[in-house]
Amino acid sequence: MTDEVAVLGAGMHPWGKWGRSFVEYGTVAARAALADAGIDWRRVGSIVGADTVRGGYPGYVAGATFAKALGWQGARVASVYAACASGAQAVSTARAQILSGLADVVLVVGADAAPKGFFRPAGGDRADDPDWLRFRVLGATNPTYFGLYARRRMAVHGDTPEDFAQVKVKNAAMGALNPNARYRKRVTAEEVASSAVVADPLRLLDICATSDGGAALVLSSMEFARRHGAADPVRIRAVSTVTPRYPSTVLDLPDIATDSAVSVEPADETFRASIARAAYEEAGIGPRDLSLAEVYDLSTALELQWYEDLGLCGEGGGAKLLAEGATALGGRIPVNVSGGLSSFGEAVPAQAIAQVCELTWQLRGTAGDRQVAGARVGVCANQGLFGHGSAVIAVR
Repeated sequence: MTDEVAVLGAGMHPWGKWGRSFVEYGTVAARAALADAGIDWRRVGSIVGADTVRGGYPGYVAGATFAKALGWQGARVASVYAACASGAQAVSTARAQILSGLADVVLVVGADAAPKGFFRPAGGDRADDPDWLRFRVLGATNPTYFGLYARRRMAVHGDTPEDFAQVKVKNAAMGALNPNARYRKRVTAEEVASSAVVADPLRLLDICATSDGGAALVLSSMEFARRHGAADPVRIRAVSTVTPRYPSTVLDLPDIATDSAVSVEPADETFRASIARAAYEEAGIGPRDLSLAEVYDLSTALELQWYEDLGLCGEGGGAKLLAEGATALGGRIPVNVSGGLSSFGEAVPAQAIAQVCELTWQLRGTAGDRQVAGARVGVCANQGLFGHGSAVIAVR
């Protein structure tokens, strides 16, 4: 176990399609987090920005961009990018700065202004870029992979489109209660089934949209938190940013082939399962200790996969766990009580930070109608392109 850092503040700009700059979304979220923490911006010793590749040069140096927007005051600055795991990388960087003594208070910010429709590769020809290749050689957008994942679950575990639809029904019910969510309307399984097919077997309501949004956290040393009057703050106990192990025998974004396992035995666990295990080991806990989880439901089928990767059930048991009501609010281990990506859509650099915001509000007991009773330990998990693991464990 490593030392803990305190979460003094959490803030968000609501998700949606607002037609404005990512800088505005991030600045609103940052100010909300600072206000929540009761910290003046001038007391922040460092700012870590999660980069966006859609905001031009300012997006590539997000830390400095947000520092300038808030007003230059001499703080350290860092900018990180790890695709969907960018937010967790930013949290990890902030935590390292705090534990090393470089800063007592660090502001973490991520925001995105996403395009309409599917994400696409950056411009130019790059024949050595796997992400460029999968678009140009196969025409494989993200939902293509989501459909392949779903088909694999159907073939290996016997999941059905009806199982996938129930994930959407559950998450939409939670999103309807979340003022920061983009989609705040309950849906029925029949509505999921009647929505347009996007990547067979997945329909429009099975996959997440692309969204604008921003999220921010104010982190500090435990000593600073005590001096600041926060006697019992939410604490980050573990951050997992592990990479896969060779050989990878299951197709994953953005690859167009798996590794050969002829000469090297595959690892005993999948990449996503290793992300969770590393977090559990660092925190000194296990799946049975969790009060709730926030996972990266890029599609309904992927949420079921995360149940298994987090150890909430055995392999192939995701659909059964869902059907039992265990992952709903009031169940044994509620998952995505924020509404998940299903209700938010994907604002890439902000998403992992938003997950920690939700854990913070839940562990404080301030999540309102979607509150998990007695929440004390939460995990959030996602995965970024090119082997970026992402999991954070928060406790109170």
